[in-house]
Amino acid sequence: MLEIFYPDDYLDSTYVIDFDSLYQRGYRGIIFDIDNTLVPHGAPADERARRLFAHLKELGFSCCLLSNNQLPRVEMFNRDIHVHYLENAHKPSVKGYEKAMQKMGTNRQNTLFVGDQLFTDVFGARRTGIYSILVKPIHPKEEIQIVLKRYLEKIVLFFYRRSLRRKSRDQRYGK
Repeated sequence: MLEIFYPDDYLDSTYVIDFDSLYQRGYRGIIFDIDNTLVPHGAPADERARRLFAHLKELGFSCCLLSNNQLPRVEMFNRDIHVHYLENAHKPSVKGYEKAMQKMGTNRQNTLFVGDQLFTDVFGARRTGIYSILVKPIHPKEEIQIVLKRYLEKIVLFFYRRSLRRKSRDQRYGK
């Protein structure tokens, strides 16, 4: 039942993702959440984010920011990044993910999503049918509604980790 919230991958940071390998595996589009995925909540694009997007463009990726924030926030972050974006996306609605893929010229098979929240980011990506990577939040300071969701996320992540341990054990013993 909780599996709809399970990411395909769970990593410490956006900045440790092996995007070169993902490109070699055939992915061509990346949809990103912004706040606490790429930078702390409300922050502009920093040098690390600028370097990441420059590298992604060099590899040949098309990128799109998908945010539930309003236009001024998304435009402020995108000022130095220069990628596609959709503001007020109503994640986890599938429509935003589909519009992002349309902007990038990609599809469900060659698009992935990177975000820090299970109930909006990962759930929306799963509902859309695209590969999802959950990353740990960059900064602990968050809006109150997100803080409350983090408690529920801990429960889901407990069962997610347990399922990974079971899969690993089953593979070791040939089940």
